[in-house]
Amino acid sequence: MAHLFISAAHKSSGKTTVSVGLAGALTGRGYKIQTFKKGPDYIDPLWLQRATRRPCYNLDFNTQSSREISRMFVRQMRDADMGLIEGNKGLYDGVALDGSDANAALAVLLQAPVLLVVDVSGITRGIVPLLLGYQSFDPLIRIAGVVFNKVGTPRQEEKLRAAIAHYTDIAVLGAIARNDDLMVKERHLGLVPPDESHRAHDRIAALSRIIGEAIDLDRLVEICRSAPPIIQAKNESDGGFHPGSRKADLRIGIARDSAFGFYYGDDLDALRAGGAQLVFFDTLKDRKLPDVDGLFLGGGFPETHMQELERNHSLRADIKRQAENGLPVYAECGGLIYLAREIRWKDRRASMVGFLPGVVTMHERPQGRGLVKLAETGQGLWQCQDKTGPGGRQGLERQKVEAGLTDKISQGKPDDRQPCRRSILAHEFHYASLEGLPKNTRFAYKVLRGHGIDGDHDGIVMNNVQAGFCHQRTTSKNDWAFRFVEFVRHIARKG
Repeated sequence: MAHLFISAAHKSSGKTTVSVGLAGALTGRGYKIQTFKKGPDYIDPLWLQRATRRPCYNLDFNTQSSREISRMFVRQMRDADMGLIEGNKGLYDGVALDGSDANAALAVLLQAPVLLVVDVSGITRGIVPLLLGYQSFDPLIRIAGVVFNKVGTPRQEEKLRAAIAHYTDIAVLGAIARNDDLMVKERHLGLVPPDESHRAHDRIAALSRIIGEAIDLDRLVEICRSAPPIIQAKNESDGGFHPGSRKADLRIGIARDSAFGFYYGDDLDALRAGGAQLVFFDTLKDRKLPDVDGLFLGGGFPETHMQELERNHSLRADIKRQAENGLPVYAECGGLIYLAREIRWKDRRASMVGFLPGVVTMHERPQGRGLVKLAETGQGLWQCQDKTGPGGRQGLERQKVEAGLTDKISQGKPDDRQPCRRSILAHEFHYASLEGLPKNTRFAYKVLRGHGIDGDHDGIVMNNVQAGFCHQRTTSKNDWAFRFVEFVRHIARKG
């Protein structure tokens, strides 16, 4: 199971540039490359999957257990030649003081050799104590190679190589000259998604060529192959979802275009495993919704497409009409913004779907950013209200049996009317605020950590629509996708 963890000393060192370039270069050589991204992130995975033409999967200590992470990794690596894991921030950075959620912890869990990308702007011999410190800080970490980024001159590269060869045993795999054209353009929420870059294919091709020439790919492949196998017990489930394991009996529409595209690949897998056929549509071009039983509006950048979204009057009207008539809808962040009455950004404003009564304002600073903890209020549409209803204990377990994810329904006898309210770990990153909601607005969640919609609540509930700023993910801790599919099925059967 050949794999490599790509990290850095600090954020903005060029990890994504190197990761995308390596993924593209190795794919160009004929390898099947499976990519992964550490932590909650949507944009980097979009670039990585564009480079490999395979879905990229997130590995996240906040929403997954260590066992679930390793199971997912093993499952997705089954038909791949090599795996590339892109870290976030620096190698030893994380939220926990003990480093239990740091990049290094993930590298240790997956027994992955580390390629360290170092921004060498303005340094030569000083790189040595940095590398020695990173080597010695955690003896379980194996820094197998280093790549210099933003090298100013051939003379600087020569000094860097000489210093590392003299003082360390770390292999130098390459040097990338300073080149502003290599950087993927950034915006207020980070990197611009490839769906918004009309030249994404050309940019990825250029990155693949430049990185492929700058880095010793043969040596890198050897390092990948030196990673030990991850051994799982024979009786362990692989922890993955099995698309197509249940015959699809529902159609769920997914907004996917340059305005909306923030979806976890395993969430989409889970929707399929629950019996949903996914029907993708374009909010900028399609004049009406496809024939669907439910709707998932993910995150994105509707504010950068507000005029185009406003011009598509017929689709906005169709979504509003169907939501008012009971169509089940789940909306996250950008999807919530799209459902609101209006969006205001700087001196511009544009009408959106108009189903939610509030007005969205874009601010200069983030209104909510980071890891979130939510508590179910019992008002959510697919929370566990009773053992047999939509999203209920037995209905959900029956769905998982049919999807091949478990082999039996528990025999417990909980009170039919007893809500099973749980805490949910998620994340948020939005510059938007929503004002003008009625005082009697129903909310699915109480915010225990984070901001959500008003600092105290998230998940507006209206008709069969649930919309919030927080991004959830289907894992063993939070099976929202299965609950949503079961709710959609319940409404479809009623209708």
